[in-house]
Amino acid sequence: MSETETPAGTKTAKPAADETPLLKVEGLVKHFPIKKGVLQRQVGAVKAVDGIDFEVRRGETLGVVGESGCGKSTMGRLITRLLEPTGGKIEFDGTDITHLGTGGMRPLRRDVQMIFQDPYGSLNPRHTIGTIVSAPFKLQGVEPEGGVKKEVQRLLELVGLSPEHYNRYPHEFSGGQRQRIGIARALALKPRMVVADEPVSALDVSIQAQVVNLMDDLQDELGLTYVIIAHDLSVVRHVSDRIAVMYLGKIVELADRDSLYRAPMHPYTKALLSAVPIPDPKRRSAKSERILLKGDVPSPIAPPSGCRFHTRCWKATQICSTTEPPLAELKPGQRVACHHPENFEDQQPQDVVLLTAAKEAGKLVPEQTRAEPAAASEETSPAETSPAETSPSEAAPAEAVEATAEVESPAETEVSKETDDK
Repeated sequence: MSETETPAGTKTAKPAADETPLLKVEGLVKHFPIKKGVLQRQVGAVKAVDGIDFEVRRGETLGVVGESGCGKSTMGRLITRLLEPTGGKIEFDGTDITHLGTGGMRPLRRDVQMIFQDPYGSLNPRHTIGTIVSAPFKLQGVEPEGGVKKEVQRLLELVGLSPEHYNRYPHEFSGGQRQRIGIARALALKPRMVVADEPVSALDVSIQAQVVNLMDDLQDELGLTYVIIAHDLSVVRHVSDRIAVMYLGKIVELADRDSLYRAPMHPYTKALLSAVPIPDPKRRSAKSERILLKGDVPSPIAPPSGCRFHTRCWKATQICSTTEPPLAELKPGQRVACHHPENFEDQQPQDVVLLTAAKEAGKLVPEQTRAEPAAASEETSPAETSPAETSPSEAAPAEAVEATAEVESPAETEVSKETDDK
């Protein structure tokens, strides 16, 4: 998981020997109905997850990133079967668990666990810590060696808490300590797969490192498989073998860590990565390399047609508004859903008519960048030329794009009306 590990490709190479993935998801859909009136008739639906496909290999860590409201947490609850899918298929170790009930899922709960995002809402305030962490043993009828109390105290010590906290209540702990209690509960039965929804977001920086290292050690010791949902792209880069980027209920890019951070292919991924701060004092006076995204994330109740990112994309053309791009493998191990990908040949070179949103986004690009000729068509006049019409080899360097993309809150991704003074 760590970038400093010597065999960096070890985890990604292991699944090659085992052909069957641990988790396989096909066409997963979850729509939450919207009902109104006295008769509670359905008038619409929130399309939280709207058709995603991915696999989780044995022993690997899959990171999932995206803006708030893109469906990451819903996806995590679906693959752990805490929510009933509207459509699609979920297979765990070759077993179809898509529509298993509570009784059918009970034997599998020992193999699939979840660390919840809210450390305050995930713990029962009326139960002691010992009761909370020991609950999995009682529900599964497991008697650990040395007794339940001794094993719970060992788990508490393992996550950085004192064994003396056994008889205390959740309200006596801070948010970070409550999160570690949730981690201890999830790891109690030594599951095969753990879905972690923002596992370190409530912790300070020093504790984040401890928890990440703890999860790393447990993965090596127990052979765990992780699906980590997070906003912090730096943490995701450190812990993940592969990364899935979600936008408005869809996976727009899925690639191994090194390929995605070195050469992102989807414009949205490029915008997210441009927002990651670089802690280098020498770059204090350097020009910003961020990408400005115009507007807010569209409503999941009525998502845009075609590519869902076309309303904010600076490369969007007519085909982007009418045809949804498939999640295709353009490079080995890198799947992208885009008609005009970055760092790759244009998939729709014949379509050079920019949408209005793309033209407005083009205003954010410096003049010398817009002045470069478009390679896609000779019919387009120089005045209409924009970076969206150029091939990746002729596109302007990233340093020329001055922008900002915020992962946490869509409301903060509005475009600044200030332009560069040339």
